[in-house]
Amino acid sequence: MVFDEKGSFTLPGEAGFEKLTLDLAKKWGADVIRDSDGTKLSDQITQSGYGIYSTICIIRDHNEWAKEHMDQLQQTFLMSKMEIAKEHYLVIHLLKGYFTEQFILNDEEDALRYWQVFDRTINKEVPRYLWTYEKEAGNIVVQSTKPFHEYSVNFLAYRQWEEISMYNHVTNDWKKEHLMPIDPRSEQAQKYLYGWLKKWCMEHTSTTVVRFTSLFYNFTWIWGEDSRCRSLYSDWASYDFTVSPEALRKFEKEYKYALTAEDFINQGKFHVTHMPPTKQQLDYLHFTNQFVVELGRKLVDLVHQFGKKAYVFYDDSWIGVEPYSSRFPKLGFDGIIKCVFSGYEVRLCANVPVKIHEIRLHPYLFPIGLGGTPTFSEGGDPTADARNYWRNIRRALLRQPIERIGLGGYLHLVEPYQEFCDYMEEIANEFRRIKKLHEISEVYQFPCKVGVLHSWGKLRAWSLSGHFHETDQFDLIHINEALSGLPVSVDFLNFEDVKNGRVTEFDVIVNAGPAGSAWSGGDAWKDEAVVIKLSEWVHQGGTFLGVNEPSAVGGYATFFRMAHVLGIDEDRGERVCHGKWSYECSPSEDMIPKGASVSGRENRYLVCEDTKVYAEENSIPTITAHEYGKGRGVYLASFQYGNENTRMLLQILLQAVHQDQEPMYITDNPNTECAYYPKVKTLVAINNTEEIQETKVRTPYGEEIFQLAANESQIRTVKE
Repeated sequence: MVFDEKGSFTLPGEAGFEKLTLDLAKKWGADVIRDSDGTKLSDQITQSGYGIYSTICIIRDHNEWAKEHMDQLQQTFLMSKMEIAKEHYLVIHLLKGYFTEQFILNDEEDALRYWQVFDRTINKEVPRYLWTYEKEAGNIVVQSTKPFHEYSVNFLAYRQWEEISMYNHVTNDWKKEHLMPIDPRSEQAQKYLYGWLKKWCMEHTSTTVVRFTSLFYNFTWIWGEDSRCRSLYSDWASYDFTVSPEALRKFEKEYKYALTAEDFINQGKFHVTHMPPTKQQLDYLHFTNQFVVELGRKLVDLVHQFGKKAYVFYDDSWIGVEPYSSRFPKLGFDGIIKCVFSGYEVRLCANVPVKIHEIRLHPYLFPIGLGGTPTFSEGGDPTADARNYWRNIRRALLRQPIERIGLGGYLHLVEPYQEFCDYMEEIANEFRRIKKLHEISEVYQFPCKVGVLHSWGKLRAWSLSGHFHETDQFDLIHINEALSGLPVSVDFLNFEDVKNGRVTEFDVIVNAGPAGSAWSGGDAWKDEAVVIKLSEWVHQGGTFLGVNEPSAVGGYATFFRMAHVLGIDEDRGERVCHGKWSYECSPSEDMIPKGASVSGRENRYLVCEDTKVYAEENSIPTITAHEYGKGRGVYLASFQYGNENTRMLLQILLQAVHQDQEPMYITDNPNTECAYYPKVKTLVAINNTEEIQETKVRTPYGEEIFQLAANESQIRTVKE
């Protein structure tokens, strides 16, 4: 089989390093060269015969216009620090503790009407006539306060420093002017931005793809003044940075009710994506999504008028874009680009309805990585980083096609790292081989469809909120990562989908998360229709896989609403005087392969005498199964991604579809995996470790035995 030796690779070029750029473009087989934040491409590069990606963030890098229109800056609601009243009045300084290089107060009349003062001790709003605003000092003075009650203020603030610019200045020592974010809500701002883009397209004649980073609104990232707690709040899926008096007025007109500052502030907790969304939150999300799509389509159409393609970067200012919403195709993007650290991020990108899916690999070509550790600087090991990231994402690439890969950042940083340059050549060639296989054959998967059930459903498919290193405390992100490389079909559903009968589409439904979270479901489990539909589905043959505190909500006979299916529940203190079923723990390699394990959680107890316990910790069950009609419930106290645990998850899924005999096209070594492409009878085996591994794969024509070096992949035609 002939594989491509070049193409499908986007290289970050850099003016001043033309020879390095063109040499590495040849070495890595690039067909496209891009600029990055902080770099430019020279004429020598743009005229060298490669496709050219030009990066724009449409709402920043307009400081001259922004300074003349400060009322057009993007805004957010903030909450002051909670202050304790000692007397019958209290002075609250609004921006105390905030990074004032990021925020300035919006105290215009149309903003002040949204400000609120709360007595947080009794969670009650203080009437407007009891507080006054001291403009020069930036204070709120509250009268008739109750001693030793806590008070806070909700207020609007302009964001005067765009957050990605802010991060790069602080982390990577950028010296250029701080960039301001323009809010495109007003007709004035829209007219300016449209004219700017039109002029930009006319000037960038060599650009073949306009890479929008992303559109208008960044994920929420609120900074504090103290470096010991610089990031006060961050949520990669939050809409807090889209708010403005104009947006709120238009929302009220369209939805026939008004939002308040407290609808966003939520007692200072904000509305973290890990919480089940409220009606107000969902309404505002859809309202903003509609605006972003309508305006975004005008910009995409403008780009197309100049004969260029438009790709969107699914990070940074992606809020409102919502690639899994029904509106996304209306934007008209030709492609999507996603930065990836992990397999689930590959799958997140691959399922978006566009023609071209591109993943930007890590490490990013910066001196310091996203986690604050050195990369292309003293103490860094970019080759090891690249190897670890590639090993994580490769298993997902085998399952679903991605059309392109690339890098970003400062290319000159790689010059002293020849090992990294050589390894990137290996990655590029390996990717092109995988891509070719997808082009000529679908990949084989077992007849098992998995549904992941949580509050957000499809809208947050293959995601929680952020990258793995920001969400790894949640079991579900580990499950998503394991699923991303398994040979099964995966989809996502919410609780309305359950009530509408979608459960019948699935063989296994996974519900995983802490009680009250969006991932477990919170109050959605109070709806008896959800419990009945799922119980009936299991009784007819489905498998309900619960992890951590699945179906958990208070106020009922059991804390887990699906306890009757799972055969296990959690005691919240009400059952300390009740007897509990004794059991025999019976480990089984059919359920738990060697090396697999889960961490236990306290206060779990069996509710059925026939619940089977496969593992325990401190005499508390950690892995159980319970037959329920023709189906069953399986419970895991937790789930941590790893090779052995991923194999355990696969075995649970295969048992759900009664794959009791030894399955085909599965490696016998959990440290390895494989993918089979039936049209060309081609088997790909991969080693997911830094050590040599031997593995066997059963096929209809006999066993295939692989000897795999560290991190190696091998492609082999299966002989009949």
